[in-house]
Amino acid sequence: MANAAAIGLSARDLYLFNKGNYFHSYRTLGAHPVQQGGKAGVRFTVWAPNAKQVCVAGSFNEWNSSGHRMERIGETGVWSLVIPDIGPGAVYKYEIITTDDKRLLKSDPYAFAAELRPSTASIVTELFDYNWNDGDWHQRKLEDSPYHEPMLIYEVHLGSWRNDGKELFWTYEQMADELVDYVVRMKYTHIELLPITEHPLDQSWGYQATGYYAATSRYGTPKQLKMLVDRCHQKGIGVILDWVPGHFCKDDHGLREFDGTPIYEGKDWKRAEKPLWGTLAFDFGCTEVQSFLISNAIYWMEVFHVDGLRVDAVASMIDLHFDKPPELYTYNVFGGTENTDALRFLKRLNEVVFQYYPNALMIAEDSSAWPAVTSPTYMGGLGFNFKWNMGWMNDMLRYMALDPNERMRHHNLVTFSLMYAFSENYVLPLSHDEVVHGKRSLLNKMSGTYEQKFAQLRLFYGYWMSHPGKKLLFMGGEWGQFDEWKDAESLDWMLLDYELHGAMHNYVTSLNDRYGKTPSLWERDCDPGGFEWIDVHNAAQSVVVFMRRGHAADEFSIVICNFSYHHHPEYRIGVPKPGRYRTALHSEAAAFGGSVSTAGSTKVYHSSKTPWHGRPCSVTLDLPPLSFQLLVFARGEPRRIHEEAVLH
Repeated sequence: MANAAAIGLSARDLYLFNKGNYFHSYRTLGAHPVQQGGKAGVRFTVWAPNAKQVCVAGSFNEWNSSGHRMERIGETGVWSLVIPDIGPGAVYKYEIITTDDKRLLKSDPYAFAAELRPSTASIVTELFDYNWNDGDWHQRKLEDSPYHEPMLIYEVHLGSWRNDGKELFWTYEQMADELVDYVVRMKYTHIELLPITEHPLDQSWGYQATGYYAATSRYGTPKQLKMLVDRCHQKGIGVILDWVPGHFCKDDHGLREFDGTPIYEGKDWKRAEKPLWGTLAFDFGCTEVQSFLISNAIYWMEVFHVDGLRVDAVASMIDLHFDKPPELYTYNVFGGTENTDALRFLKRLNEVVFQYYPNALMIAEDSSAWPAVTSPTYMGGLGFNFKWNMGWMNDMLRYMALDPNERMRHHNLVTFSLMYAFSENYVLPLSHDEVVHGKRSLLNKMSGTYEQKFAQLRLFYGYWMSHPGKKLLFMGGEWGQFDEWKDAESLDWMLLDYELHGAMHNYVTSLNDRYGKTPSLWERDCDPGGFEWIDVHNAAQSVVVFMRRGHAADEFSIVICNFSYHHHPEYRIGVPKPGRYRTALHSEAAAFGGSVSTAGSTKVYHSSKTPWHGRPCSVTLDLPPLSFQLLVFARGEPRRIHEEAVLH
């Protein structure tokens, strides 16, 4: 055995790693170019506590590892070796001899790059080889709170946003030009990338990973990915990564029984197995696994400058019975089904991330009813700062699929979400999960004729954008992709040449722009005082009217949604104060594919003194069927206090 100092490692770092408290473990483990004895080489370091012997095999020794045996570092379970005269670009694996003398050839769990599938070897790569130009972006992040800023996320699967044919993927560098400019034009604030950690199967979309520290080689090099993130930041766009700590692949070259024993998945095979996915769960009670995963979260923020993580499948992590048959049930020490190790891990994860990156985004994709997901850990919460609102999404997609003539009996599907809208800090997701596997596209979920589907989707988007909570839309939804998502093909960009799809694209661009320019729609997303119902009870006509408030006293907007087929040419709504109310957006404007002229969709209404809906004043407006209208209060003293409509 060797001591840590003799091999150029820090004994303190290895101690912290073993205790679950080394949050930059990627600086030690993995393959790192080094200078030793005046010669360039690479230091390889791996955790394999139960191995009899570990060697390095690679392109530099013709995959004959006999001359490159690693040394065990004390009782840490860590092995290390410096190999001279090699550097970045070297291809390698670890050859592990198990206690029963089996020979395993494993990819590096801390590999920073990997070969293109189906090859599986790791590649030596420099971590800090990029000159960043996003200082202004990070300064702005320090000054702004995500709770009070607009957040409009464009969810993207890089392999199918655009490509040149089957498996002819665009590179990260191409995306840095095309995707970023598109997102800027569309007025999004953030891009969320489906997992880009290395994975063997394209159809898993990255959710079944083998290389947690390696950006997938499908789209290029780690340096090119840094270029993409840098370009986003220079253009004012934040970057969120889907992150999957809940499970990993069983592929032989990966983490499963890495040293011949279950060190990443744990010894309890019933708890480790995730039969629905054919994967294995991490052992969240293992301290070295904690160092591995928490460091991975920090890695993407430090090395790649990402702004946050959307943490996948939290419900499956915290529930020991989630998607499992009875024969795989296990229980915690208290006899319950909560995974207490996972709960402690998630709390620690969020504490550490916010310690290093106070304004990071940690977003839980959680379908459970677990309380206080977005409350601080010192208050008993899990410590995330946002959570996907799956209940709102399920209720509204069910409602929009109904025939409008049936909606009066299901009015609660629209209104119920406001009973809990401020119990957590929510993101309203319209994600990839809702447009695959026979679920149909968002457009095709809408009821009615071809034209009515577009009207309904415009209405739905308007309600979504004005409902409390940050926003996420999966790619293709912005023009009404008619077919559900095809992960092996490019999006149907040719649809933009069709009138209604092009008009939908125009509508979403305008809606996104209006959202960013209307502080009342986002400043108080997490504050109950930012929302007021004006009329919540009109189930008979399937109409809802509500108000969103910003921080300033006169910063408010009025939302009117008609979910029925009926036209109401003189529909009166109560307003909170006298003055002028300008139509900021009308989903039925002709430019968006609707039937209302420019003059009819850009009106200014002057309030009357007629009380209505418990408000001191009111306005009367034309309310077309299947329509969304956004009125904003025009500041300043009104010229006339009587009801009329004039062109904007």
